[in-house]
Amino acid sequence: MRFGLFLASLTLSVPLLCSAAGEDTKALLCSNGSVCFTEPPADVQSLSRIFAQGEFVGRLRTNSFFYDYRDDSYAGRKDNRAVAVGGSLIFRSALYRGFGAKAALYTSQNPYHMDDADVVYLKSGKDVTDRYRVLKNGDWGMSVLAEAFLRYMKGGTQLRAGRLAFDSLLTAANDSKMIPNTFEGYTLETPVFGDGWLKAAWLVRQKLRGHTSFHHLLAYGDDPADPYSKYSQNDDSAMHRGLTLSKLNALGIKDRLLVAEYRGGVGKRAGVMLNYSTVPDLLSYAAADIYLSFRAAGVKISPALRYLRQMDEGAGAIGGANLKGDTAGYADPDSLDGALYAARVDFARGDVWRLRVGVSYVEDRGDIVAPWRGFPTGGFTRAMGQYNWYADTQSYMVRADYDFGEAGIAGGLKGTVKYVIEDFDDAKPGVPADIDVVNIDITERFEAVQGLYARLRMAIGFGSSQAQPVQKPDPSYSEYRFEVNYLF
Repeated sequence: MRFGLFLASLTLSVPLLCSAAGEDTKALLCSNGSVCFTEPPADVQSLSRIFAQGEFVGRLRTNSFFYDYRDDSYAGRKDNRAVAVGGSLIFRSALYRGFGAKAALYTSQNPYHMDDADVVYLKSGKDVTDRYRVLKNGDWGMSVLAEAFLRYMKGGTQLRAGRLAFDSLLTAANDSKMIPNTFEGYTLETPVFGDGWLKAAWLVRQKLRGHTSFHHLLAYGDDPADPYSKYSQNDDSAMHRGLTLSKLNALGIKDRLLVAEYRGGVGKRAGVMLNYSTVPDLLSYAAADIYLSFRAAGVKISPALRYLRQMDEGAGAIGGANLKGDTAGYADPDSLDGALYAARVDFARGDVWRLRVGVSYVEDRGDIVAPWRGFPTGGFTRAMGQYNWYADTQSYMVRADYDFGEAGIAGGLKGTVKYVIEDFDDAKPGVPADIDVVNIDITERFEAVQGLYARLRMAIGFGSSQAQPVQKPDPSYSEYRFEVNYLF
């Protein structure tokens, strides 16, 4: 694949979006990729004004993905590309006696794409199209009402019901492509214990980023009458493929997700996150993060610890201990009991630079199951596009962030470099071969054009094929992503 194609998409994207500028900063692009309003909804005294006093925010967006294997001779591999253009229109109503609504329509169109049959080879670009629809009828475009909910807000408390994004330890909008990951369900967020926050959710359906319809939360499609059914349900890269829809239906299991999470401070220099999540009759999770912060020699030092316990409540007997279905090398092939441990230390001087060192380890029991776009190793050792929570995996990360704007060098420009070592279990054929990954992110918020953002992301993976004790293909690759956003 030619890197020139990537450069061409970069060159063509910027002029298209630089032609206009926003007038008001009513919304910003947040660090997680989502659009965030800068002020709470307006309050109105008449029900007839609830929509008249509402607000619209538009977003134009383009994403390009180019992915190259060092060795694409293995089955199931092909160098791949994807280019998408689209955006979203978000409407937020005013509040009448605390009641309001929000809706967001998203679209992702793919003017430059691979052949229909090659959509199965897409890696990072798979989320900008619906693979099921491409294979069924050749339709590469996506348009979906991904968010549409009613809410009640009072005194910092918010209740929501409908289609919505929900961020917690294991769930996230993960809006880094064209359309966010959203759910159907009910959520509660409320302040507790002073500066603490409690959030809870009962989620009944999910819509991954590369889907146009809401689907099962923890079921892999396996309809024998439909050759493309594996793309119709939860086909996330971190999904457990042994938890098939037919098996759950045969057992009468309804895959629903219950989440309760608390975040808050402990004194002046510490904080905690406590999370309990469960899919009844399948899996439960209990997790805790502890954060500390202090200063030494003018540098802010912030250590953190994470512990996540996964409790098998029937999923292991249904699907096995490995996410891909290959349980060779697992002590108990029918158990998904497991745990993850992670630690990190941040060193920062103001908002100019930060250095992070992290480590994580997954017990040699069952793989961690987390297909809802919240990453168990996120913030500790995860590299872009990597899934390092297979059983008996050790990971190590060094990350450096630099804000050129805060340093007075170049306004709006930020850079991140990350180096991650992923040491997988050599005796397990169902997990990847060891790999080292380098990530480079460059983000620009254009001060001359309000609402315009651009981001260049690169990843290079270094590894080699494994012959003993089991054979594994060479995991080495390189990928390039370029994104432009314009809010209006």
